[in-house]
Amino acid sequence: MSYNGWTNYETWRVNLEIFDGTEARPGIDAYNLGQEFREFAEEAIEQSSEPGFARDYALAFLSDVNWREIAGHYIEDEEAEAA
Repeated sequence: MSYNGWTNYETWRVNLEIFDGTEARPGIDAYNLGQEFREFAEEAIEQSSEPGFARDYALAFLSDVNWREIAGHYIEDEEAEAA
């Protein structure tokens, strides 16, 4: 099920709340950029919360994010600007 044009609510929300306005590095592929985005989001949660129930739920929320889709969105934006 899609949400506002994204794979799901989780992908839409993480993109909106964390990565909106991000620029992709030239030459990086969607998989690797997606992995960087995932690591960034996980670190942000771990650094801003205490271990326990809320952190576990926040990290579980991230497991449903389509990281490659978010990365692809920013790569496409960079390519469009370069053209």
